[in-house]
Amino acid sequence: MPKGYWVGRVDVIKPEGYQAYGVALQEVLRKYGAKFLVRGGTFEAVEGKARGRNIVLEFKDYATALACYRSPEYAQAKALRADAVDIDVIVIEGYDGPQPTD
Repeated sequence: MPKGYWVGRVDVIKPEGYQAYGVALQEVLRKYGAKFLVRGGTFEAVEGKARGRNIVLEFKDYATALACYRSPEYAQAKALRADAVDIDVIVIEGYDGPQPTD
């Protein structure tokens, strides 16, 4: 079964609100077994419009990724970042099919 992911792109407007969200988010992610694959870090926007921060979270499957996003616990954490960020988030299913060969 393919894994599930959150892909987020964030511009922080009010760092204190974003920081409070990050603290509250930790417990939610722990509950749903999420793992950070990308959290900030150096990047180069080679096409399209970039945002200041990027995140990729991995979950055991798509259903769990969606359940976490729709959970009451996440809604509480998300409320802490209201007006503190401009954010795009997608929940997406991973791919388990054939890969390009060398």
